Amino acid sequence: MIIERDLPVKMDDGVVLRADVYRPDTKKKVPIVMAGGPYGKGVKYQEHYKPLWESLLKMHPDLLTGSKHRWLTWETVDPEIWVPWGYACVRIDSRGAGRSPGYLDIFSPRETQDFANAIEWAGKNKWSNGKVGLNGVSYYAINQWQVAALQPKHLTAMIPWEGAADHYRDWARHGGILSNKFMEIWYPRQVEAVQYGNPKGPRDHWLKKSATGDKKLSAQELKENRADTLENFRVREMDDDWYRSRSPDWSKVKVPFLSPASWAGFGLHPRGNFEAFTQAASKEKWLEGHPGRHEEWFYLEYGMDLQKRFFDYYLKGEKNGWNREPKVWINLRRPFTDEVELRKEKSWPLKGTKWTKLYLDAGGNGKLSWKKSKVSRKKTFRALTRGISWRSAPLERETEITGPMSAKLFVSSSTTDCDLFVTIQAFSPQGKEVYFQGTVDPKTPLAQGWLRVSHRKLDLEKSEPWRPYHTHDDKQPLTPNEVYEVDVEIWPQCIVLPKGFQISINISGQDFDRPGPSVPAYVPSRGSGPFLHDHPTDRPKEIFGGQTTVYTGPKYESYVLVPVIPSKRKSK
Repeated sequence: MIIERDLPVKMDDGVVLRADVYRPDTKKKVPIVMAGGPYGKGVKYQEHYKPLWESLLKMHPDLLTGSKHRWLTWETVDPEIWVPWGYACVRIDSRGAGRSPGYLDIFSPRETQDFANAIEWAGKNKWSNGKVGLNGVSYYAINQWQVAALQPKHLTAMIPWEGAADHYRDWARHGGILSNKFMEIWYPRQVEAVQYGNPKGPRDHWLKKSATGDKKLSAQELKENRADTLENFRVREMDDDWYRSRSPDWSKVKVPFLSPASWAGFGLHPRGNFEAFTQAASKEKWLEGHPGRHEEWFYLEYGMDLQKRFFDYYLKGEKNGWNREPKVWINLRRPFTDEVELRKEKSWPLKGTKWTKLYLDAGGNGKLSWKKSKVSRKKTFRALTRGISWRSAPLERETEITGPMSAKLFVSSSTTDCDLFVTIQAFSPQGKEVYFQGTVDPKTPLAQGWLRVSHRKLDLEKSEPWRPYHTHDDKQPLTPNEVYEVDVEIWPQCIVLPKGFQISINISGQDFDRPGPSVPAYVPSRGSGPFLHDHPTDRPKEIFGGQTTVYTGPKYESYVLVPVIPSKRKSK
């Protein structure tokens, strides 16, 4: 293996970024698997993310068989695996991060243009066959959607593994509500810590130098050399050009891609993966759904085989039958087990989905029924509490629920606005909740959705019954105690529920959480992980701490739209 470190990559404005290359020791021209971002190309996974690495290895002792993990960095491919497979691995520090100087502005148009320039640089190297594939998790997936819309010539195929896409809807503001907590935790830990010039930055394990460059900047200089992304989120309540410039134009994303999504990544990534598959102009695109922790399945044998086969077809030209594979791969989940069943489908949402309304009935303790309620009722709750839950009768037969969901609700508020947090749960006949390991939280419910009611305006051309699309361009305050019809987008999920299990919906005015002690994870977690919405200036109590009422019955048919899948389908 040939290893080249800190190679200069000159941008169109003269700024020089830095890249590391791992490639086969051969005269044969080879394809490239590439990633670029702010986490530091010289920051070793096992050192900077030690607790996460150790827990992953404990779960999977045989992880990355054949590798000694010598050159592994966070959420990128392992050169010890990919170089023997005949690929060059390229990692580049984005502008203002790691050993690349400049102004740090994550996901900005400037950063995206830099990535496109770097792709062209990589593809023109004398050892390259001219075909560049992008691969990586999270940040290294999000920027794939963005750069693909610029259509760099050498970009041939990509695998955005668990990657958000819509800067506004996927992670900045869920349903219009500021998602602040993740940014407050993640940005200082994983971005500011590796900002170029940070004298307290980690050490480059391989260069034996600072992973944040040779220049040392003061705290004030560091602040002046980076954008305040959370503040930009906070002051921009409505979708605008700033958000759109950081989101892909799907009509321009034409490169072949494989879009792997987590079933339990609520609050950040999966919406982007599903939207990409349904909206991108690419003719050759695949969607895959899997369970597990954020980076887990990327490094498992299943995930590695999937990536290799896809890139072998597009970057090496191997005739391995990938082009004949069905376009949608579903790893079916069942309660209380980590075992899954792989089934391949032709479309998303799945063909033959029986879109079924599960009606809310405010009678008694709150019921869900497959039949319409004949009596008009209402339930009121204090917004800043755990709200109210509605539960179905036991299922009469095994039921698969796979796909996006939505909730049509009729609500009123005692104030001029209210936030709705909608959570889908399931319970066994013994009353035990069904939950799964999520991206972060180890006890993630089945599905979640959010909506600020003043943002209820729909884009009727882009909306589907199962996926309402809000414009977020026209704030419409509420008249206190007046009833409003709203549609809440609930992110996709997948579960096969046995006979006798019950479905539940929780509606509240704050983030879903469970009583009792929190569960240690990336942060102490109680059901929603770090993806919380509690910024005081975005949710002042005088507006969002009132009384919320949900109406049900013949006049106000509140319901959840459930994607029920017919039982006669074969797993593969």
